[in-house]
Amino acid sequence: MTAVMISTMVLCFALTVSVAVSIGLASILGIQASNANMLISVKEMFGAINKFPLAAIPFFILAGNLMETGGISRRLVDFAKSIVGGVQGGLPMTCVLTCMIFAAVSGSSVATTFAIGAILIPALIKHGYPTSYAAALQATSAELGVIIPPSIPMILYGVSAEVSIGELFIAGFGPGILISCALMLFVWVYCKYKGWGKNDGDGRLPFGRALLKAGWALLMPVIILGGIYGGIFTPTEASAVAVFYALVVGMLIYREIGVRDLYAVLRKSALSSAVIMFIIANAGLFAFLITRAGVPDAIGHWLQEVLQTPAYFLLGVNAALFVIGMFIETSAAIIVLGPILAPVAAHFGIDPVHFGLIMVVNLALGMITPPFGVNLFAACTVARISLDRIIGHLLPFVCVILACLMVITYVPQLSLFLRDLVYAR
Repeated sequence: MTAVMISTMVLCFALTVSVAVSIGLASILGIQASNANMLISVKEMFGAINKFPLAAIPFFILAGNLMETGGISRRLVDFAKSIVGGVQGGLPMTCVLTCMIFAAVSGSSVATTFAIGAILIPALIKHGYPTSYAAALQATSAELGVIIPPSIPMILYGVSAEVSIGELFIAGFGPGILISCALMLFVWVYCKYKGWGKNDGDGRLPFGRALLKAGWALLMPVIILGGIYGGIFTPTEASAVAVFYALVVGMLIYREIGVRDLYAVLRKSALSSAVIMFIIANAGLFAFLITRAGVPDAIGHWLQEVLQTPAYFLLGVNAALFVIGMFIETSAAIIVLGPILAPVAAHFGIDPVHFGLIMVVNLALGMITPPFGVNLFAACTVARISLDRIIGHLLPFVCVILACLMVITYVPQLSLFLRDLVYAR
């Protein structure tokens, strides 16, 4: 059964069949090969999505789309530019900082790419940056959408590996800030070297004025994250609060969302949510079948024999996840691999929250690595260029994040310091 499932999935990937359909078809053929009852597929697919924390996914996607349509994202750009936009290379740094702030609500890297990229990619091109560089920068910066909490992949890992989502969220701040600072430092040095961005301060608002304009937008992550860690509402309930807040601000305060705009926003959000839920349902069935076949135990025993220390285990897992992330969508990879690898990591004494951050950061790299990097496709769509043109500018960004990943992997306190501080009380 396992051989049939894996070979079918690989063949479908080679034929460029969508990830969800590939996993689902492999699972159905696996059931047929094992002569099991086909009703298992219905039961397990429904069970995979019949989990309360997953309700946060469509709400966070909707909140991100409302932020884009309601003018919140534009005001966040102006605010970020008022902080870092006055130096050479300030506009690329603004891109990173804005994505970091926007990520504190949206939870989705693709939503961040479209919402911020629609504003900053044209601005970067206007200031003389190559189109390919602008697209590569936006795709990479938007990766912060799944690392800075709240994060949809963190929710998926928490559900599949039975780890506290609240702990995962608060542990994501350290890695997210590290990657943000590393990217801003890199783009500043790179722009100095290239001689780009000497006029990036043009049109920059004074800090006080930008803060006043963006006040309601900046209050949004404060309410959402403060409510979660203050115990006022759960991460799932926070997603509904985010939607309500974005709707009120966009319609009544900024008045950039009309009743006629709601249909397009809701339709876009429903389609994005349906795609993710379909992947989750199929990946849940796939994970159930390979667990039933004893694959996780076999892999666990093999890893324990070959990679006999935690350091070697983490290195091997990072290498494998980096390759897997290139070919399998992040959500599907987390749901399938989380239940397999988390118990093995626990055997090596690795904190499940720390391991979850390693998985999320590593697989998020798959969003900016060919051939199936969703952020790349989104950024190329906004910039209106082909994927092959941005590879040269993309490689340095990948190297920066890989270096940050090694720090996150081997300095666990970077992820766990805040978690231990908050949850030790």
